[in-house]
Amino acid sequence: MPTRAFALLSCVAGAALLLSACSRPAPPEAPVRAVRLLTVGVDSIQSGHEFAGDVRARVESRLGFRVAGKLLRRPAELGQHVKAGQVLAQIDAQDYRLAADAARAQVAAAQTNRDLAAADFGRFKSLKDQNFISGAELERRDTTLKAAQAQLDQAQSQLASQGNQAGYTTLVADVAGVITAVEAEPGQVLAAGTPVLRLAQDGARDVVFAVPEDKVRAMAVGSAVKVRSWAQDTVLPGTVREVAASADPVTRTFTVKVAVDAAQAPPLGTTVYVQPAALSLAGTPAIKLPTSALRKDGDATAVWVLDEATMTVRSQPVQIATADGNAAVIAGGLTPGMRVVSAGVHVLSPGQKVTVFKEKEAQALVKPGDSAIKNGATAVAASAPTVAASRAQ
Repeated sequence: MPTRAFALLSCVAGAALLLSACSRPAPPEAPVRAVRLLTVGVDSIQSGHEFAGDVRARVESRLGFRVAGKLLRRPAELGQHVKAGQVLAQIDAQDYRLAADAARAQVAAAQTNRDLAAADFGRFKSLKDQNFISGAELERRDTTLKAAQAQLDQAQSQLASQGNQAGYTTLVADVAGVITAVEAEPGQVLAAGTPVLRLAQDGARDVVFAVPEDKVRAMAVGSAVKVRSWAQDTVLPGTVREVAASADPVTRTFTVKVAVDAAQAPPLGTTVYVQPAALSLAGTPAIKLPTSALRKDGDATAVWVLDEATMTVRSQPVQIATADGNAAVIAGGLTPGMRVVSAGVHVLSPGQKVTVFKEKEAQALVKPGDSAIKNGATAVAASAPTVAASRAQ
């Protein structure tokens, strides 16, 4: 019996050991994380909607020849400032000069015929006065004179037209301005009206930018606008002068033109930032969070909210309205007084215990009289809070 009892006990003990070896170990507890916290409050928005635009001339014309021909020379260059009456380009005028010479010859022939018809009419009029011819004969001579005069008038008109055609072979600036584009080069055969140069006239300047469809209703003509130069960081006042009546077919945005003082306007083509007063949100109360507090939770944006009773965190979805500098404006999901994790959100999980991170100043032991070591210890003590903060994050 003792032997049997001992064997039975051995079997039970072995089975217990086997079962304990096959069971899974208990999962380790999640570590307690040190996190930075901030209390949700209401703050005022500092910035507003800002759009990128560029400076353009209010009147910009594409200049071209009124006649066809081969472009011989183009003295005007890109970016050159030209005066009214200055020669910009010239095409071959030989054919037009020959046509003018032919018209001049036609005028001479028509004038000769008219003079001959006038002299003939004078002789027949004298004969009619002496009753040597009938009145019908004199009327025929009068008709011949009128026809000759009409031919002379036609030839003179053709000569004037050909003279204008020859003058059109030289392209001159109508007004003073700046050449903003060159669209033809010497040697190119141009049709009548083909653009050769683009001229931005001196005078008024506009800032042109585009706004989306949901903002165009607020852009009323005459509303105030602030124009900030990207290169010089200067702010100029402006006024909305024109709003496009239809959207661009490609971008689906509406073009807005803002009038600025020509004397203070940046150079043509300068990139500027436009802040419409009608779309400004400055001073509006709102809840703002740093972007480091936001994280992606599926398709939604969420933050970690602290449960102070259990010192655990829970995920709270939020709605983002817009951006205010480096902060995100929260449209919904949070109420003032909540405590939100502001750093280290990527290492947390729902229900995880956390502690509030507190910066500590490092104490360095310095040997008396050793200035080099003393300076090094001072530098380490100064950088200790930064190192601790980075580790906590």
